[in-house]
Amino acid sequence: MSFPTRARASDGPAGSGLGAGAPRGGGAVRSLVVGVAGGSGSGKSTVVREVVRLLGTDTVSVIQHDAYYRDLSHLPFRERARTNFDHPDSLETELLVRHVSRLVAGEVVEVPTYDFATHTRLEGSRRVPPSPLVVLDGILVLADAGLRSLLDYSVFVHAEPKERLARRIERDTRDRGRSPESVLEQFERFVRPMHDHWVEPSRAHADMTILEGGHNREAVGRLVRTLSGLLSPRAG
Repeated sequence: MSFPTRARASDGPAGSGLGAGAPRGGGAVRSLVVGVAGGSGSGKSTVVREVVRLLGTDTVSVIQHDAYYRDLSHLPFRERARTNFDHPDSLETELLVRHVSRLVAGEVVEVPTYDFATHTRLEGSRRVPPSPLVVLDGILVLADAGLRSLLDYSVFVHAEPKERLARRIERDTRDRGRSPESVLEQFERFVRPMHDHWVEPSRAHADMTILEGGHNREAVGRLVRTLSGLLSPRAG
């Protein structure tokens, strides 16, 4: 699959700039929608947490694309565990698109809750209200044209494969009931090839690339300043 090339800012000395995702003008004040993508274990969530910390929970609502994994409760557990969760078809992205559209329209949405240990959706949901800034966090956020059409600004977080694997092993063994061996097997069988096919090419759509993940404080600070600048006219 090929992706059109689009000018973007890196986290190098040249600084960040606004691409085609700049806010759409005119009409009533609406949420600023920002997508944060990158490989599994790249540090996306660390970047997002810093954005929330620096801008405040009253300003930012966060939605994880992972919450929209399709419910696999109809399958035997062994078959669920063999699912390629790094392929776009594993996610109900069409529901996320509807939810983001509703947030932009000023409506509250009910985000699904997902059990990563059993690969099933839970009965409850998480209520997310509209806010000045809506951040979408997920490896495939920039790989879907429907989601990209809703974004005002987009970020790609990059880290080397060895670093991403180490972080994924730590996270999945701690939070998702996985063994290190199963995480490594999944990484080599699904994560790495899907990253090469879907995730890395989506970097072409980013307005800003952050190298070294969430540990790059200079780049994260620059991102926060950029978002603050984009938010200011909406608050005026």
